[in-house]
Amino acid sequence: MKKCSTARLRSLSEDPYLHPYLDTVARRRDAAVRMERRCVPPGASLHDWAAAHEHFGLHRTGNGWILREWAPNATAIALIGTRTGWEPRDPFWFERSGDTGEWMLELAPDQLDHQDLYRLKVAWDGGDGDRIPACCRRVVQDAHTKIFNAQVWAPASPHAWQETFGVPRDFVPRIYEAHVGMALEDGRIGTYTEFREQVLPRVADAGYNTLQLMAVMEHPYYGSFGYHVSNFFAPSSRFGTPEELKALIDAAHAAGLAVIMDMVHSHAVRNEAEGLARWDGTRYQYFHEGPRGEHTAWDSLCFDYGKPQVVHFLLSNCRYWLDEFRFDGFRFDGVTSMLYHHHGLAGGFNAYDAYFGDTVDEDAITYLTLANRVIHAVRPDAFTIAEDVSGMPGLAAPREDGGMGFDYRMAMGVPDMWFKLVNDTRDEDWNIDFMWHELTNRREDERTISYAESHDQALVGGKTLAFELMDAAMYEHMHTQAGHLAVDRGMALHKMIRLATLATAGHGYMNFMGNEFGHPEWVDFPRDGNDWSYHYARRQWSLRDNPDLRYYHLAEFDKAMQHLAGQAQFIDGARPDLVCLHHQDKVLAFRRGTMVFIFNFNPDQSFTDYRINLASGIYRLVLTTDDPRFAGHNRIAPDQAFHTQTHPPAADEHFITVYLPVRTALVLEQCRPA
Repeated sequence: MKKCSTARLRSLSEDPYLHPYLDTVARRRDAAVRMERRCVPPGASLHDWAAAHEHFGLHRTGNGWILREWAPNATAIALIGTRTGWEPRDPFWFERSGDTGEWMLELAPDQLDHQDLYRLKVAWDGGDGDRIPACCRRVVQDAHTKIFNAQVWAPASPHAWQETFGVPRDFVPRIYEAHVGMALEDGRIGTYTEFREQVLPRVADAGYNTLQLMAVMEHPYYGSFGYHVSNFFAPSSRFGTPEELKALIDAAHAAGLAVIMDMVHSHAVRNEAEGLARWDGTRYQYFHEGPRGEHTAWDSLCFDYGKPQVVHFLLSNCRYWLDEFRFDGFRFDGVTSMLYHHHGLAGGFNAYDAYFGDTVDEDAITYLTLANRVIHAVRPDAFTIAEDVSGMPGLAAPREDGGMGFDYRMAMGVPDMWFKLVNDTRDEDWNIDFMWHELTNRREDERTISYAESHDQALVGGKTLAFELMDAAMYEHMHTQAGHLAVDRGMALHKMIRLATLATAGHGYMNFMGNEFGHPEWVDFPRDGNDWSYHYARRQWSLRDNPDLRYYHLAEFDKAMQHLAGQAQFIDGARPDLVCLHHQDKVLAFRRGTMVFIFNFNPDQSFTDYRINLASGIYRLVLTTDDPRFAGHNRIAPDQAFHTQTHPPAADEHFITVYLPVRTALVLEQCRPA
């Protein structure tokens, strides 16, 4: 597996633009220390304290069952369910435990059993309501009533882990972002087991080394894509059981893949019966009171990251998924929304003042810093990724340097750049300087994950990159024998865009499920507005598997590209060395290690004997987008060797000459010095 050098990462203090704000950076670092001291009992560690899930919620004991809840405003709590006829009755009433807001219920072994359904009836001054335990580990929906209930999950034969997996040191993630529910071709919700049997082998064969699972935490509305979470400790039951999710992760580890999940701590669903909203009758138990607790753009609620009990809950959630399901890390969703009181909706991130003013939620910075501490203490080999569009400095810098401790941040400007070029700019007007700047625009003190597109670009209102390039022509002209100018253009640019993104990636790469073979159209989950159709919430693998269709050839190119990245190990953290950038010709060439990448984005002009200055040596052609295996036009002879030349009087200047057809990329590897 590819290793990524960290030696080139610089300290935050070496950024001259940060010098006026170093006191603020230090204050934020100290705030995390203060919160830790405030929360953690003397003699304990932060990661040991982050185990609320082992205290709260339902647990089997040697004497039966015990269920604890934190509900400071409650006046009474009862367990109701299949054992009580869904009415409060003895002996299912909780007792208040001290003055900390805890409630506790102890039951005999025969008073609950595996798969029993239950809820909690919570009363408070002036009202009451049914609630699901905050740390509940299993929630299921009744197929007829659509009501969600907690379910006792204590199988007689729990999953027996087969694999012991560790993320290799200096691992370079090449991530396959996937959604289990929409992973099948037929119009229905897929399962963990079906994904393990049918999709996981595809991911491993395609050359990726990391599987990122979306929508794992339970969410009442399938169409939310998993981002309106109701039950943070419960894997979504619409995809199967906890044991089946564990089997999927086990199988991925056996295939050599790290497995990370989308962690949604940026907000929570407004639902009261299913979620955390007004759990004990107050709005401020887990969330901010008033307008600060409302995320109007997302129709959701915002956590109060300054409250120790909320920090305890969320930190424990991080630890739970590592301990119980052996995830290897997390992609934290919506970090921009967490970092700013305006949730990033105000924009204006074009000056450093935006990162250090009154609009920043420093409680959220404290929480994220502590979350990374817990994750890396529990699993030193685990890795975390931050989804932030604002460019907040220090997000992926070490805590001791004043950073928040993420291992990576998403290079979100890269897909924006590609879609801007594809949508708004004529091919002949593509600015290669702009392209190069965006592909390599990253902080020296932080690692980044690059991508050409994720699920975001294809959500309702958008399109996949392939569909943006080829549009309706994909419906009629994707057969290998069909000729169509729009398809030829789209095929060529799809390969070049993905290769350029991977080849310039700083520290990792990501792709959304199916986009490697140019999945058409967009992503849309069943909802009232589309007559509850699954047509756009699926992946059409038959397109990828048919060698008579160009989808197959796009997938084969992506596979070759991924395997080359794994073998050649050119994603090493160093910036690519620019070799040639010619705006008028639309030619870009750069070097990474022993690999040389040459792109001709020109839509009209091919070049013969194009001169590329390189170090003296012999260079072998190892990959080209024009290869007929990848639905190319076979204009470049395979297995070529290029010997550098000199041109008097510049005898110390070495170069090769190459043939560059329109919209074509070449990858060369230096075999040995001349």
